[in-house]
Amino acid sequence: MHSEILNMDRLYAIYLPPDYESSDRSYPVLYLLHGAGDDQSGWVQFGEVLHIADKAINEGKATPMIIVMPDANTGNRGYFNDPENKWRYEDFFFEEFMPYIEKTYRIRAEKRYRAVAGLSMGGGGTLMYALHHPELFSSACPLSASCGPLNRADLDRRLKWNGWDNVPAKAAEAWYLQHSALELVNAMPEEHKNAVRWFIDCGDDDFLFEGNSLLHIAMRKNRIPHEFRIRDGAHNWSYWRESLPVVLSFVSDAFHQH
Repeated sequence: MHSEILNMDRLYAIYLPPDYESSDRSYPVLYLLHGAGDDQSGWVQFGEVLHIADKAINEGKATPMIIVMPDANTGNRGYFNDPENKWRYEDFFFEEFMPYIEKTYRIRAEKRYRAVAGLSMGGGGTLMYALHHPELFSSACPLSASCGPLNRADLDRRLKWNGWDNVPAKAAEAWYLQHSALELVNAMPEEHKNAVRWFIDCGDDDFLFEGNSLLHIAMRKNRIPHEFRIRDGAHNWSYWRESLPVVLSFVSDAFHQH
């Protein structure tokens, strides 16, 4: 599809449930986000999403759903707008990509039937999208998530690493408050605390374990209901392939509960 916002064509992969071609019904949708260094093919090639989703649906452990995997690796990498608002991926996702997908395929385009999940960088996208737009998602499942800057010193390191050293202090602070999961959780309005069903999963040997643990603690302190899982494992595809069937079951429960 073509993006006016990003001024380029964008690719995506899509999983259609086994009975899609033989029925006229509309389906819930899961937006499944890849990690850094991968693209829209990551969950297909390494995550075995087709096999895992078919199996979960055929065994009755997940409801038939459409799974959409966008590319966030072409151009600037990542799921967000940059601090200078020159690269506006998040705007593209919500203003162009999601409407295009939900018009092109038979999707039940309402919060109750929409979920988001992802790994690593895509776990960060999952966190921010559901925190920024709790009115759009019934559930969110960040796996081994990059939780954004954990503090302002971490922000400074990230700005430098991304070549954003010259971003004005005011813009950098605004970006920090919008892209730190901890800040967003601590500032969450009371009426949003039960808006999204959360499933957070991170391996005990994962280098992103600290951020995920702090996120769990912040959610507990702020009385935000969530499931938090620590399993034996690291930051790799074998861990995420084990997570995926649980994610499909969790989002299916959310599709049915609202």
